[in-house]
Amino acid sequence: MTHFIAATRVSSSRLKPSVVAVVLLVSLLSGCAPLILGGMVGGSLVAADRRTGGAQLEDQAIEIKARGRIKDIMGERDAPSVASYNRVILLVGGVPTEADKSNIDQAVSRIPNVRSVVNEISIQSINVSTGLSDAVLTSKVKATLFDAKDLQVAAFKVVSNNGVVYLMGRVTEREANRSSDLTRSISGVKKVVRVFEIVTDAELIDMMPGQPPVSAPAQ
Repeated sequence: MTHFIAATRVSSSRLKPSVVAVVLLVSLLSGCAPLILGGMVGGSLVAADRRTGGAQLEDQAIEIKARGRIKDIMGERDAPSVASYNRVILLVGGVPTEADKSNIDQAVSRIPNVRSVVNEISIQSINVSTGLSDAVLTSKVKATLFDAKDLQVAAFKVVSNNGVVYLMGRVTEREANRSSDLTRSISGVKKVVRVFEIVTDAELIDMMPGQPPVSAPAQ
C-alpha cells in the first residue's frame, strides 16, 4: 500500500571529514553534483533511481508545467519552489496571501497524472528563501547520505528551504528512519519533513531487479 509520512526534528552536529570533502566538491562543481555524489558516470546513476524511466521523465514534465502555472499566478512576484517525485508534487517557499497558496495548490493539482500535492507553502509578506544556503544545505544532506554505506543516495530526492529539509523517495521503513536520523544530525538543519512512499523489502527487490538490497550495518 502506498502512503506518505511526515516527521519533524531539530538537531545539529559536525560533519565527518569525508562528508566535508564531498560537500566542498559539490559546492565547487554544482553542475556535476550527481556524478560526484553517485560515484558513477553517464546513465548509471539514473539506473539506480527507484522510479521507472517513464516516471522520471513524467516528473520532469510535471515540474515544468507546475512552474508555468505558478508563474501565471504569481507574475513577477517571488514564487515558491516545486519538486515532483513519482508524480507527487512538493511545494515549498512563501507567498503573500492565503489565496495565492490555495490558487497554486489547485492549479498544480490539476496537472495530468499528478497523484497528490504536499503543500508546505507558508504565508509571509516577503519570500525569505536563502537561495545559496539552501543549495549548500541540500549538498550537505546528499553528501551525508552518500557517505552512509547502508543507503543508496540515488533513492532520495532532497529539497531544502530556510533550514527545513524535505526528503522524498521510495524507501523502506528502515531507510526512512536512517536517512531522517542522519539528516537531523547535520549542522544547519532546523527540521526534517519526510515525504516518502514507504515500500516493503519484497517490493524493493521487485523494484530493483539484479541489485542486492543494502542492509543495515552490523552492530
